[in-house]
Amino acid sequence: MTFTPHQFLVKASKIKNTDRTLTKIDATAGLGEDVLLLAAAGFPVQLHEYDPVIAALLRDALRRAAELPELAAIVGLKDDSRTALPELTAPPDVILFDPMFPERQKSALIKKKFQLLQNSERLCADETDLVNAAIAEHPHKVVIKRPHLADAKPNYSLKGKTIRYDCLGLPQSYVYV
Repeated sequence: MTFTPHQFLVKASKIKNTDRTLTKIDATAGLGEDVLLLAAAGFPVQLHEYDPVIAALLRDALRRAAELPELAAIVGLKDDSRTALPELTAPPDVILFDPMFPERQKSALIKKKFQLLQNSERLCADETDLVNAAIAEHPHKVVIKRPHLADAKPNYSLKGKTIRYDCLGLPQSYVYV
């Protein structure tokens, strides 16, 4: 079976053998593309974006998305995940990271929406702090949409032609999708 990048995201965000609603946090929300896909798949998601310009663009997208019932699962937008995660009252089930990639050295340009992000958002220079903040909250799974973020060793990876999700399953008692 061949998966699209969107299906990989949904698959990576699932936890087997549970019938309860899972809590998910997108710790690096960017323009919100991933969270919109997860919300459309029925996952409630809390967003975090530390860059104020990107957060303003995301707030506008969320305002418009709120008009669609299938996107009602988006919980809201918070600030920097490194400061917000320690304030959680209960551990989330899944924390997703999709930090900005370093600037490409190839001559071909990336897609325009990513050019906008790369030109306006600060490069994630503190990847280790982000991953450590997530792990400290004891989620069931950390999903990283970029290989080898902060040298984290995944339990497994979902790989496509253009995308890779590294999945760190934290408690051993769960079986992951």
